[in-house]
Amino acid sequence: MKQLLVLSALALAATSSMAAADEAMNKAGCMACHAKDKKVVGPAFKDIAAKYKGNKEAPTKLTEKVRKGGAGVWGPIPMPAHGPEKINDGDLKDAVDSILKS
Repeated sequence: MKQLLVLSALALAATSSMAAADEAMNKAGCMACHAKDKKVVGPAFKDIAAKYKGNKEAPTKLTEKVRKGGAGVWGPIPMPAHGPEKINDGDLKDAVDSILKS
């Protein structure tokens, strides 16, 4: 019984964290160019997760990419920089973690 309660609590916490990440990505404008399962302007989150699967440096690399922007990795259209005024550090960490779990 205790094990079931612990698992339920963990599942609820994960769902809550993912919902917060989704909300942060909507506010920051990420969803204007990205979707979870299909390419829009930028790559699908599932494709990003697949590319970086098993890469321990992925969270740091993706956080830097969001902060600085960039081009050429997924095509010719650049991703603009998104500073802390667009998405704070905590929300960005949650968003990157969520993307990598896609």
